[in-house]
Amino acid sequence: MNEINHSRVSEFILLGLSDDPDLQPLFFVVFSLLYIAIVMGNFLIILTVTSDPRLHSPMYFLLANLSFIDICVASFATPKMIADFLVEQKTITFEACLAQIFCVHLFAGSEMVLLVSMAYDRYVAICKPLHYMTIMSRRVCIVLVIIPWCVGFIHTTSQLAFTVNLPFCGPNKVDSFFCDLPLVTKLACIDTYVISLLIVADSGFLTMSSFLLLVVSYTFILITVRNRSSASMAKARSTLTAHITVVTLFFGPCIFIYVWPFSGYSADKVLAVFYTIFTPILNPAIYTLRNKEVKTAMSKLKSRFLKSGQVSAIIRNVLFLEHK
Repeated sequence: MNEINHSRVSEFILLGLSDDPDLQPLFFVVFSLLYIAIVMGNFLIILTVTSDPRLHSPMYFLLANLSFIDICVASFATPKMIADFLVEQKTITFEACLAQIFCVHLFAGSEMVLLVSMAYDRYVAICKPLHYMTIMSRRVCIVLVIIPWCVGFIHTTSQLAFTVNLPFCGPNKVDSFFCDLPLVTKLACIDTYVISLLIVADSGFLTMSSFLLLVVSYTFILITVRNRSSASMAKARSTLTAHITVVTLFFGPCIFIYVWPFSGYSADKVLAVFYTIFTPILNPAIYTLRNKEVKTAMSKLKSRFLKSGQVSAIIRNVLFLEHK
């Protein structure tokens, strides 16, 4: 035991997306712009929902929380990945590696359950419209946001329990841009076949159970929408399309990575980029481009803060300070 502790790995080497030095500057620029777009886009949704009283409804409250989680999903590994494009040796400490594992399962698990909460909100709104405001009270909305974080915390704690006590005394190269749990587990100095199965079972159970709940919810909703042909149902169809698109984009890569048998990690690396980068940037685009209320609120927010007079005043003040 003392020998294992003495030779314990203190840091891991992240191999990143590519070992081609000519691609590093290009990746740095592209992913920097994407990360800025993610933060600004999702923050804009949060700001719009909180500042416009007409958007103070359960659906937009849950949407704002989804945007917050998307910022978290994009931020647990992307800033380090961007910084690593500028260095040759991409290292991460053992503690920071565990922190990344904790964060990815916390945020991803929370987002899965939050999408179920959003599906429940749409189910009540479309299938029980007369009782919507009674059922979706402020207290219920808060509970629907707290439950995802609790489930995500329980999930990530159980996942981290598989890793924290593993002996790492040899290989320390992780073939990814962040510490992905299956990849880190394979570096342990013991046979991790059983642990890998437990990891797959844990993540697979949460992923598939959330996905099945979403399928059942949206099946009931689609049947209700199909049987009704009013103008309100037309609006519901548009909102429903956005929800189903987001669910498909998020759960597709997750199911492939954690439910499909571990085989090609090069494909997993691409999918990891998809759900940590592209899904968080697609969510605000999908919801805003298909939602007239959000676009109208954003236009008013823009006119409020970006009036020509205010912009020119800010520019004059900046130039005055520079000359001064």
